[in-house]
Amino acid sequence: MPFFRTRSQTSGFTAIELIVVIALIGFLLGVVVVAVDPATRFKNARNQERQADVGVVLGALYQYYSDNRGNIPSTIDSVTASAQVLGSNATGCNTSCTATTTAVACLDLTSSLVDKYLLNIPMDPQTGTSGNSDYFVNVLVGSHIVVGACDPEKSASISVTR
Repeated sequence: MPFFRTRSQTSGFTAIELIVVIALIGFLLGVVVVAVDPATRFKNARNQERQADVGVVLGALYQYYSDNRGNIPSTIDSVTASAQVLGSNATGCNTSCTATTTAVACLDLTSSLVDKYLLNIPMDPQTGTSGNSDYFVNVLVGSHIVVGACDPEKSASISVTR
């Protein structure tokens, strides 16, 4: 029997090996988070919802137009230079829409469209309220109707004209 024992081989990882593996996992996780970019994905999803809402409102307006012998709701003005934001607010609707020039008072289409053509007036997924939905309507020359989103993200332009 030897007087001094020799160090036996133990199974396990050294501190250096553990540090290298943890650093590698951290680096890979960072690359994945940057590649996936959840903030951009959320912005794209909200813009897709805005696009769908704009189409729903325009469809409801055209169904109203069809059912009422070519007449649009009487609350929609005929001023082509400015649009009207959907909502119930009496003032402040000209300051919240960055996509186009809008009238001071919001356009309340609840009595004309809700229940028969829409379940409710859609609201912007990020900034919309019942008082100011952040969607606009404008009637152009020749009875063309434009419906759009006031504040889309990622410098997008969301509007539909028929």
